[in-house]
Amino acid sequence: MLRFYDSATRQIRAFDPVEPGKVSIYHCGLTVQSAPHLGHIRKEVNFDVLRRWLTYRGFEVTVIANVTDIEDKILIKSAEAGRPWFAHAYRFERELHDAYAALGCLPPTYEPRATGHIPEMIELITSLIDRGHAYPAADGSGDVYFDVRSWPDYGSLSGQRIEDMEPDPDHDFPGKRDPRDFALWKGYKPEEPATASWPTPWGRGRPGWHIECSAMAGKYLGDEFDIHGGGLDLRFPHHENELAQSTAAGQKFARVWMHNAWVTAAGEKMSKSLGNGALVSEVIKRHSPRAVRFYLVQPHYRSAIEYADASVGEAAAALSRIDHFVERAAELVGPAEDQLPDEFAAAMDDDLGTAGAVAVIFNTVRDGNSAITAGDLDQVARLSGQVRGMLAVLGLAADDPIWGTDPGDQDRYRQVIDGLVAELIKQRADARGRKDYAAADAIRSSLTGLGVELTDTPDGTRWTLRAATPTTSTED
Repeated sequence: MLRFYDSATRQIRAFDPVEPGKVSIYHCGLTVQSAPHLGHIRKEVNFDVLRRWLTYRGFEVTVIANVTDIEDKILIKSAEAGRPWFAHAYRFERELHDAYAALGCLPPTYEPRATGHIPEMIELITSLIDRGHAYPAADGSGDVYFDVRSWPDYGSLSGQRIEDMEPDPDHDFPGKRDPRDFALWKGYKPEEPATASWPTPWGRGRPGWHIECSAMAGKYLGDEFDIHGGGLDLRFPHHENELAQSTAAGQKFARVWMHNAWVTAAGEKMSKSLGNGALVSEVIKRHSPRAVRFYLVQPHYRSAIEYADASVGEAAAALSRIDHFVERAAELVGPAEDQLPDEFAAAMDDDLGTAGAVAVIFNTVRDGNSAITAGDLDQVARLSGQVRGMLAVLGLAADDPIWGTDPGDQDRYRQVIDGLVAELIKQRADARGRKDYAAADAIRSSLTGLGVELTDTPDGTRWTLRAATPTTSTED
């Protein structure tokens, strides 16, 4: 039975989809103000694994992930860069897509942009005003605010009382009735680009951040859908406000709320403002994208990750050991049929327990290496098939074309490399046979310099590729 932790009820519950056999997911995409770092992309990887697991379990999965392409930060950053706000947003939207693809994330079923859904937002705001849950500012600014005190359940998602909440960042706006009320629509200001405004019954302006997701989720997934997700930092105020305005408008909204924990640096949430963001585009220059994905997949999605470049290197080394077992097994028994052990499935069914699932992979590899040593080829075939199946579910299969290498090309490269290394090993053995140890050592040193490690065994010399050593950058 699938079970997920629901942030709204603060407990793990059995998953009961709105429509049997189908799952609808909305997760909040990036505000495309600058390049994505690992803190952003962790959410994408986590929800990609969720999607893959649900698909494996036989569900038809629909994923909507928005792009916020109009927002205060975009206007500020674009002005600082001296480029139009829409060009600025599009530039970093493309970088976000590059990061998705680099880390093996399947594209969403649909990826709506906020600027393409202004009519839906106006319609939703109008409904909230008609129901008495929102009001146009009396100062003629064109602002429209949600009246938090009109909705008794406000604060239920984050477990807060209105009286204990801090004022909304726009609390000093004179048109507000309560400092905690939040903006649904922001009236046009002369210092802002005219292109960043749209006509409404309340005057020209642009949407508030929170109304965007409510409008897009409702349009593509209906009044009730299965899972709403995002980073833990979005739970309040963003998701709290989404829930309030959507339910106040008469929607049931999401059945389950899932939030992934942060990637931290020096104990603080990775963010651009702290200057501690590890940009995806930079990290994948130092480590293979597949290893970066493995680094983000290993911990449970609700556990924080303390970022260190060395930790990504350790994940790369661990993945290399897994790959080495799969390759050795294939040499002995050929390609094995993908399958999943029950322990892996149980971990994944229990709140997407990737930490437990990865532990099953490590245990299976250990048992598989023991089977190779014992010459138990039936066991080798069974266990290598399990490892292949588990890697595939996590989006980590080495031969998946998503990693940019055609499997046929990969096989040809492997044959060439195997042949070259085998010839050098033979030359080393010949040198040792004639007691030319200097030549033998020189061959070994050359291979070591290329990252090839030799191990002499009673059955002959074996070779493995050492995990890449991370490089460091002095650039900010």
